Amino acid sequence: MRRLQRISGNIVDVLNSRIYPGTIEIAEGRIRDIIRDSGGYNTFILPGFIDAHVHIESSLLPPSEFARLSVCHGTVAVIADPHEIANVLGLRGIRYMINDAQRVPLKFYFGAPPCVPATGLETSGAVMTRDDIEELFKSGEAHFLSEVMDFPSVIRHEPSIMEKIETARRHNKPVDGHAPGLKGKDLRRYIGAGILTDHESIAMDEAVEKIRAGMKIQIREGSEARDFEALYGLLNNEYERCMLCCDDILPHDLAQRHIDRIVRMAIAKGIDIMKILRSACVNPVLHYNLDVGLLQRGDYADLVVVDNLQEMNIIMTVINGDVVAEHGKPLIPRLTPEIINNFHTHPKDPSDFWIRAKTDGRRINVIEVVDGDLITKRLVTEPLITDGYVVSDIQRDILKVTVVNRYMDRPPSRGFVRNFGLKKGAIAFSVGHDSHNITSVGVSDGDICRAVNLIIENKGGLSVVYDNREEILPLPIAGLMSDDNGFNVAERYLRLLDMAREMGTTLREPFVNLSFISLLVIPEIRLGDKGLFDEKGFRFIDLFTD
Repeated sequence: MRRLQRISGNIVDVLNSRIYPGTIEIAEGRIRDIIRDSGGYNTFILPGFIDAHVHIESSLLPPSEFARLSVCHGTVAVIADPHEIANVLGLRGIRYMINDAQRVPLKFYFGAPPCVPATGLETSGAVMTRDDIEELFKSGEAHFLSEVMDFPSVIRHEPSIMEKIETARRHNKPVDGHAPGLKGKDLRRYIGAGILTDHESIAMDEAVEKIRAGMKIQIREGSEARDFEALYGLLNNEYERCMLCCDDILPHDLAQRHIDRIVRMAIAKGIDIMKILRSACVNPVLHYNLDVGLLQRGDYADLVVVDNLQEMNIIMTVINGDVVAEHGKPLIPRLTPEIINNFHTHPKDPSDFWIRAKTDGRRINVIEVVDGDLITKRLVTEPLITDGYVVSDIQRDILKVTVVNRYMDRPPSRGFVRNFGLKKGAIAFSVGHDSHNITSVGVSDGDICRAVNLIIENKGGLSVVYDNREEILPLPIAGLMSDDNGFNVAERYLRLLDMAREMGTTLREPFVNLSFISLLVIPEIRLGDKGLFDEKGFRFIDLFTD
């Protein structure tokens, strides 16, 4: 990295909605002066982009490596919810993320996750208490209360969640929301608790109602959940109440894009550039009270240089006056991350995944995944039985799925899933929202066992097995993140994705669908480590049904 002392170009002053030629003088990482001049420049200088809500762990990279990829796309800061690692390692995991992030220039602002575990209906590695939340705020390690996923408890004013919200408010910390589909009195009650952001809106009327009720909307365009097309119209008249975010972004996507892509998408829709940049750069700074510069005298020199305001090709990213990326290449040195984990189960046997058939001819409940969405549907159908056991039915695309407890040795839970499309082999993943046990789907018990055991041997990872082939992307950091170079991780992920497609899957992101099989709080039917779960009735159900 090198330190800038001055930089010239067409300065995009978003706060004052003007563009003018000038030179920015920088001293000790801050803007000392901005001098208007005669111009003739071919480049534009903007405030840096901010991801207003992201789970770093979903990139499969630790913060220090996430930074190296994201700065190439003009990102200077992220609002990070360490909810995933908190489910595995609690306070220790959150502090791991904070400490690793402090080694690089990208500005990370971490929250305190209040909903760990998401429910008490699955086995997680840790529990975040009110005292933990208090400790993070008192120490200054947490900048906000992360998304309050348990909105039913907020609506009911249950003490377990209300005490955590009150702790944040007592420390004058913003409280992030998670309110999919919430409307009317329930929405007003949720907002009345002090929750003022939401990234789960998927329709314009839903987002507008939330804005009218006092919320700010984080327009999400991630790897799987993509809501920009439904919500971009908000940037015309409600841009003061909008921010941009990815929520979850996979490594191969992060290698290619970040918030810069959402900005380009908005430009292509004909939205005024100042309104777009207000949402991408300014609003997160004001809402979360960030130490991020906005191209004003005295601000930190956090900025992006682009070639024009249409294609928005990133030439340079600067944080605190240091050039951290140039022409698509990171200048942040690669650092070796510490390994931290919580993985205690032992290898399995194929017989652990057998399902003995019922003799009374009963049908089975099947999880039907939806491509491009995280919801599932409940299907009731006849099982395929071979030698007295229920097995995968490749012809009808009904495959066996399992969740294996990673924190202790317990019998795997087992079920069936439709729409993965595999014709051979199995895939497995130790990223299993939210408790991050091991999830696997495959055509045979032997293949499932091989895929699961690869994960166990590596104490985390993403595995693919078929015929005589076995491949794994190890995730030794909490079973969630790689210790490899981020660009290598992106390539290895794509290689495994290609293998899964060779095996027959037609899902856009089969590993993402797999990772959400165990998230019990999303409709309609799920498989946790304790069994099959009906989200509508909020109860466990048997695999076999009448």
